[in-house]
Amino acid sequence: METFSKLTRMLLHALETREPTVDLLDSFVDHWKSITNYYIETTDDSRPVRQTEIPWRLRQMLDILVYEEKQQGVEETGACLEYLLQHKLLETLCTLGKAQYPPGMSQQVLLFFCKFLSQMQRPVLHLVNVYRPVQKLIRLCALPGSQTEKEEAQFLLVICSRIKQDPDTLRHVLEILDQPAARTPASDQSQLSTQASNHRTETPPSSSQSDSCSSSLVQSESSASSPIQSESSLLSALLQLTKSQRGSVSLKAYESLLLVSGLQSGSSGETLTHHTQLGELLAGRLLELYSLLPMESLDPGLVQSWPPTTWSSQFSRRSSDLRSESPASDHVTNFFSWFDFLDHLMREAPQVLSVKLAQCVRQVWLSNVLQPQLLHTCEQMVLVSTSVLCAAVRLVQSLSLLDQLVHFLLRTESLSHLLLQRCDHISDQISMASLSLVEELLQKPHRDILDVLVLGFLQSRSYLSPPAAGVDDRHTEVNETGDSDLEEDPFFSDSLFPDTQLLPPPPLSSSAPPPPSGLGSAADVINSFLCLVPVQVRSAQLLQEGGYESYVHDAHTLVTECQSLSLSWDWPISLLPPSSSGEGEEFFEGHLFKVLFDRLGRILEQPYELNLQLTAVLSRLSAFSHPLLHEYLLNPYIHLSRCSRSLFSVLIRVMGELMQRIQQISNLTDRLLNTRRHLLGLNHNTGLEHLTLLRGVIVLEEFCKELAAIAFVKLPLDQN
Repeated sequence: METFSKLTRMLLHALETREPTVDLLDSFVDHWKSITNYYIETTDDSRPVRQTEIPWRLRQMLDILVYEEKQQGVEETGACLEYLLQHKLLETLCTLGKAQYPPGMSQQVLLFFCKFLSQMQRPVLHLVNVYRPVQKLIRLCALPGSQTEKEEAQFLLVICSRIKQDPDTLRHVLEILDQPAARTPASDQSQLSTQASNHRTETPPSSSQSDSCSSSLVQSESSASSPIQSESSLLSALLQLTKSQRGSVSLKAYESLLLVSGLQSGSSGETLTHHTQLGELLAGRLLELYSLLPMESLDPGLVQSWPPTTWSSQFSRRSSDLRSESPASDHVTNFFSWFDFLDHLMREAPQVLSVKLAQCVRQVWLSNVLQPQLLHTCEQMVLVSTSVLCAAVRLVQSLSLLDQLVHFLLRTESLSHLLLQRCDHISDQISMASLSLVEELLQKPHRDILDVLVLGFLQSRSYLSPPAAGVDDRHTEVNETGDSDLEEDPFFSDSLFPDTQLLPPPPLSSSAPPPPSGLGSAADVINSFLCLVPVQVRSAQLLQEGGYESYVHDAHTLVTECQSLSLSWDWPISLLPPSSSGEGEEFFEGHLFKVLFDRLGRILEQPYELNLQLTAVLSRLSAFSHPLLHEYLLNPYIHLSRCSRSLFSVLIRVMGELMQRIQQISNLTDRLLNTRRHLLGLNHNTGLEHLTLLRGVIVLEEFCKELAAIAFVKLPLDQN
């Protein structure tokens, strides 16, 4: 073999000083005829291709093509390339590879195509005698039991790289006809419903759902003759290769999908959106991985707190070393890795394609599968599905996918109301999962979240009593219970906490809105929250924990984060007068504030972890800079209308109940101190008596400090 190679190199060297075209062509044709003669002369069909001259001959042909192009430049078609095209050599090679004769021929054909397409400088993929055999070879990729996954993945990656260089070739490779094909919403819905029909949950569908499913199947059959492709060989082959157990093969398939989906030319996004089932394929894979999750035994806490994991990290050595902690953990890893990949793909894809992919995810996974699980009567099913949704909201970064998630959660009839109701569920675990989902939503840059959950209910300001519209009586707290001024209540101190000292206000963004009119001075507002907790039950200073200053630092971080989310939402900087259109109507605070205030009213009898989650949601809502939230959550002095309540009025009622209940506890200070030490991990001998109540008292103390710190950060100290 080495002798042949040396002779060829000598021949090519000699040709440099002679007329290149004719001699190169003769050599090229000679190599090709030697390959075809093998099939004429050889009768041993079991001899592996590696034991023949075919691999060497193919390499020589490729070397000649590359050399010829370098000599003549990419503007002209050389004689050897012209011969290859006119005599359809690539078609013949594709046929030989498909026949696997001699054994292993498909591998050699794939290698030749890879090198030919990657080493040739001039564009060739748009030529009919190139893209047709490429199409045929693509159909041979990712077949069951394939022994050439490595070469197939490399071949498809080269194809996608060439498409990236010349997006106009996309239609040729995908075998899309020239005439435009209009995709109807009915056919889209049909295909999506059919895609998900094999992955239904154990929940029996309602009659309306069954009718809808049957209708979709009928539509699917009627659209079978549509000019839209039922599948794309390239896309389906890539999707299949992403499942490979060989990391290098799977990684190349992922990269190929990103290359194709990220084409930014004007027509490419439209082509992939309207002429392929890319969205259905990718969403179907997400559904396939989700169906592998062991819903009956999966730990909801494990899912909900799943750490952010990039899709590419699964191919790192560290990731592979950490695998197989448990089969369930592996399934969760695979699901969220694919979810992150889809999210990453949508961020890089053209807008039209990104929106279509996100819609497919919503229809195939969220609406058809996750929604029935969320509506399930089984507590474990509800917990796991809510936890998956919570983690998905936390991980999503694509605006298109976030938009579909928000639409699914807040615009789906019966679902949004139910999810909010579950924040006050009989099961504390379901309540915590639902509150966590709300908190994750509040951290996302989507204006509809706050508009739908809270602002839409506060817009009329009908929580105010009529005199409050023009009166600023900041030392009178009027609410539905007739609570009196705090300064007249003997349970409350008339000064700040002993460990409290006002600090200079941290600098905020210049775009921060001024505080709403009608508030007292900043010091009054801060003192109102700090003095809410009776002196008898204050315990933080007994352990010399971080004082009020540490809360200001955390509040500044939280307020800054919330401001950055809302900068582009064009919120008003001042309050509008209360609307007169709703006069006489009873104020409704909205489903979210209702469950939050109801839960806050029972803070002394709820689990500690649930109380922490509850106060975290309320603190985050208070940190947003909308003037309605300023007024409703941070103004202790507003005059509430009949049957209305605010955050401050609910806290006053809780403090009144607290003062009644602590009368039954002996050695209150010592017990509070031991409980706080226990929560800090310093004491493990805390008695169980009154433990829930004592923990609730501690949460209340911390929460009031948080609210005071948020008010301190948001309000200028010199306000009158």
